[in-house]
Amino acid sequence: MRRKRFQKGSLQARKHGRHRVWVAAWWEDGSRRSKVLGRCSHMSKAEAESALSAMLRDINSGVTRMAKPVYTFEQFINGVYLPFCRRSWKESTAGTSEQIVKSHLIPEFGKQLLHAIRREELQDFLDRKALDLSSSPVAHLRWFLSGVFKLAMSDGLMLNNPAAELRVPRKCQPGRDLRPLTEEEVNTYLEVFDLREKLIARLAIFEGMRPGEILALRWKSVADEVIRVVERVYKRVFNTPKNGKTREGAMSDGTLELLKEWAGLAQDPSPDGFVFPSEKVVTPVSLDNLWRRHMQPKLVEIGLGWATFQVLRKTNASLSKKAGVDPKVASDQRGHGLGVSMEVYTTSDMEQKRAALKKLEAAVLRKPQPQQPSELAKSA
Repeated sequence: MRRKRFQKGSLQARKHGRHRVWVAAWWEDGSRRSKVLGRCSHMSKAEAESALSAMLRDINSGVTRMAKPVYTFEQFINGVYLPFCRRSWKESTAGTSEQIVKSHLIPEFGKQLLHAIRREELQDFLDRKALDLSSSPVAHLRWFLSGVFKLAMSDGLMLNNPAAELRVPRKCQPGRDLRPLTEEEVNTYLEVFDLREKLIARLAIFEGMRPGEILALRWKSVADEVIRVVERVYKRVFNTPKNGKTREGAMSDGTLELLKEWAGLAQDPSPDGFVFPSEKVVTPVSLDNLWRRHMQPKLVEIGLGWATFQVLRKTNASLSKKAGVDPKVASDQRGHGLGVSMEVYTTSDMEQKRAALKKLEAAVLRKPQPQQPSELAKSA
């Protein structure tokens, strides 16, 4: 018996009445079959080819040469890429990442066949985005594109990754200046708040905690003057900390004093009670409500409305470095790697830069020190 062969079928645009339609043709049980897939005005060629591939998948099953599915970019994103990434993404990452992919990438490449997209098209896309976006979101788009095609390669759908060598354009729009707070601004920042908000701000500035970690704290997590970060909350959903690792952190004296004062007002002081509960008590306060209702309005009045929790994290890293705190100790306290700590969160102010240049100049030029009076007498 003749072995059944793998087939791809054929696709043609034909006139059907007053409209042009996509007509698929293939062999089945020794006979030639055909089917109208849809009007050319309503269906792109890439979508028609994808539909034909899906029809032939069952026919080709069991053939020695296994059929590789044909996806449009949108089909691969929704059917393979996002379901796979959701397995490891935290809720906060999934929310922002899916929004970026669906609002930027799918509208641009959604109807194209995945395997037909070329590097030049992707680079042109990034160049256009650079006209409206800063380098950071453009770099994120590049990262997502590379991830999509890398996964497609691992599934055997492509021979190479067209996004592997993409470049972030040099002339992107200027981004937001997320500089850290100065020492004076930190004091002004804290003075404007009531007890609860001041304690939360201190935990971010001095203890280096993320907002989701702060709001997920329970009283048993802050016993013995140690902060045990074992969970975080994002939009009412609890999960492990961002890097998946629990950690213990120290508390500054000022934070300890405020925490003891706040404990005396606790609505639920039990070990499992939340340190910062909502009005329901059994749930933590919402980050969005906390920021919009209680923190940002007061900060706007003093000109610091731009200093979000992301700025506070940057402030912790930068002021720790300026104070001479060991970088490894500081990164362990914040709960991330040393590389991220130094490259992303830590910045140097002008005072540190001038001190560094003076130190360099003194080391290179080795200026002679002025002689003491006693030394001058001896030489005379």
